[in-house]
Amino acid sequence: MEWEAVEDGVVAKILVPEGTSDIEVGTPVLVIAEEAEDVPAFADFTAAAAAPAAPAPTTTSAPPPPPPPPATAATAPVIPVTPVPSPAAASETVFASPYARKLAGERGLDLAAVKGTGPGGRVIAADVEEYVPGAAEAPAAAFVDIPHSQIRRVTAARLLESKQTIPHYYLSMDCEVDALMRMRKELNAATEAAGGPRLSVNDFVVKAAALACKAVPEVNASWSDDFIRQFRSVDVSIAVQTEQGLMVPVVRSAELKGVGEISGEVKALAAKAKAGQLTPAEFSGGTFTISNLGMYGIKQFCAIVNPPQACILAVGGAQRQAVMDADTGAPKEVQVMTVTLSCDHRVVDGAVGAQWLQAFKGFIEAPLTQLL
Repeated sequence: MEWEAVEDGVVAKILVPEGTSDIEVGTPVLVIAEEAEDVPAFADFTAAAAAPAAPAPTTTSAPPPPPPPPATAATAPVIPVTPVPSPAAASETVFASPYARKLAGERGLDLAAVKGTGPGGRVIAADVEEYVPGAAEAPAAAFVDIPHSQIRRVTAARLLESKQTIPHYYLSMDCEVDALMRMRKELNAATEAAGGPRLSVNDFVVKAAALACKAVPEVNASWSDDFIRQFRSVDVSIAVQTEQGLMVPVVRSAELKGVGEISGEVKALAAKAKAGQLTPAEFSGGTFTISNLGMYGIKQFCAIVNPPQACILAVGGAQRQAVMDADTGAPKEVQVMTVTLSCDHRVVDGAVGAQWLQAFKGFIEAPLTQLL
């Protein structure tokens, strides 16, 4: 029975006569040297001399077969390697080639400190030659446990409660944003010259959402076992990713504020959120939430309702699309932003959610109406 060697080498000594039929498990049967010049060193080597330092063989249900004549190293059985005596006792238990042990002995190295790159982690001569004392690194862990922050614990509990107890449904709509982009560019040119804030698309989204909530107040509400509460002011929660977890600072009475004021407030709240400096009053009590992932190239997604609110708007990034001009019938390229409204069906019926999206779309596609 042939048993292919795990790596190249030269048969230096056969320790068990050919034809032996009963060999105890763990008995060395063969010595393999990496280099031909090492073979003479094993001329007088015996199995008895190797037995005390022989490493345990691979567990098997049957004894290893007798080896064939040592014609080539490729057909030699895979057997425990007989080590060259080493100065360190710990090294004698390491799975290593004889030549590697010889080099380690000459250099006074502990083989246990050398990382093996041979089959099954075996230390070979190249590993010893390349080893630099003190430079070896501990093997990297396969995982890392990151303790939960208090924010992440609370967020996880609330989102789990939301998905388990709130009957979600989702409505998506495309909004053309070319006019908004032009107006934003003009306003930024004017405000930057005066040292004002630079407006983002999200600032217009917050304003449009607040105005849509005033136009369709059924959305600006929350569920209670005994009643549905509609809020008079629109306090918009803005989802902000931080190192501690997801935070939702609130822009109060957003329907009454200009886009520039909203922009400055959102930037200040986001900075405080990322620095972990938000007060409870600044991230609680919102009536409607916006989650915008457009800046990451996300086209469309569905967000989870932030209880006790009834709705959350998921905003994707603007994508260029070819559409037919309604007036001329000719094709044209426009920028389209896809938004998805997640609703609590106990509070907001499908038709009401659709009406809200129509109102929102109107404020986005005709941005001048946000100034009225």
